[in-house]
Amino acid sequence: MDIGAKIRAIRNRKNITISQMCEGTGLSKGFISNVENNNTSPSINTLSTIATFLDVPLPYLLLEKKQHMRVVRKEERTNSSFNHLKIEHLASKGGLRTMIVEFPPGTSIGEPHSHEGEECHLVLEGKILAEQGEDSFIVEEGDSFSWNASVPHYVKNIGDSKAVVFISIYSETELIDVL
Repeated sequence: MDIGAKIRAIRNRKNITISQMCEGTGLSKGFISNVENNNTSPSINTLSTIATFLDVPLPYLLLEKKQHMRVVRKEERTNSSFNHLKIEHLASKGGLRTMIVEFPPGTSIGEPHSHEGEECHLVLEGKILAEQGEDSFIVEEGDSFSWNASVPHYVKNIGDSKAVVFISIYSETELIDVL
């Protein structure tokens, strides 16, 4: 972990001098310099003191670089298709994936299917038929629905124009073949 560089970057971004940090934390200049240069490993209590002074959550200091927030710009999104559906992949983190799926009139996800995980849907545009087991609902713009994806489910655009649905899928394991 490169905690020292992170602390230095935060301190510099906030225009805080080492002297000000020493005064605010009670730590010596030499100690702070050693921490920022990764020459010493501070205790959790010391990191907590530094985090409080810098006004950042302690867990943020402990994150690896790959665990930091990731931004995907609109022009960087990947697209795919499945059963004539246009899928725009928005973001993913661990077992969570988000996407926008465009259903042309009359199209569906295909046969009812199931997979591991949970799904949440928000209809952004159009009219959708959502079915799972014995439940069947017509949902329209602004409506949302969710389900345990291990029970077979089916989604179809039953409107006269395209339907657009924001979908969030969570699974303990990585799902590659779901949309």
